[in-house]
Amino acid sequence: MSRDLSFDLHRLTARLDRAADRILQAELQLTYRRFLALLVLDQLERPTQRELADALDITEPSVSRMVAVLASSGLLAVEPDPAGGHRNLLRLSTQGQAAVRSARVLLEASFSGLVKRSGVAYERYADDTQRLIDALDTSSPHHAPHHAHDAHDAHDDPHDAPRHA
Repeated sequence: MSRDLSFDLHRLTARLDRAADRILQAELQLTYRRFLALLVLDQLERPTQRELADALDITEPSVSRMVAVLASSGLLAVEPDPAGGHRNLLRLSTQGQAAVRSARVLLEASFSGLVKRSGVAYERYADDTQRLIDALDTSSPHHAPHHAHDAHDAHDDPHDAPRHA
């Protein structure tokens, strides 16, 4: 049987994304795409909506809609930029920080269990995955594939549209 690594990686990523979405919706009533936004917010220091859009590689209007939902859910705070203009700064609320921690624990337990059940050594898989990420980070943008979260399927939020260049 011939292998098609590019297709297999895409299939694996898509299935992992759907599994993460099911887990987070069942346990935290949070979509995986919104969790990713919270996770990025947790890693950035008070970004603007544009900076969040850039980090997620989705359109600014999509981020604006997502931010409105997350703010109304109490997961993040939107504050006017003290530098002025029409920019807002974003930060996780205490509830948002707790959601990120809980989601990370849930997903790590689930996916580390999957790796263990597959017979793959966790540390080696984690190391190899990081090597692939590092290779993508250092490769030419013309040779790097698009982000896995750019592909939409029936489980994606249509309001969180990817940016098309």
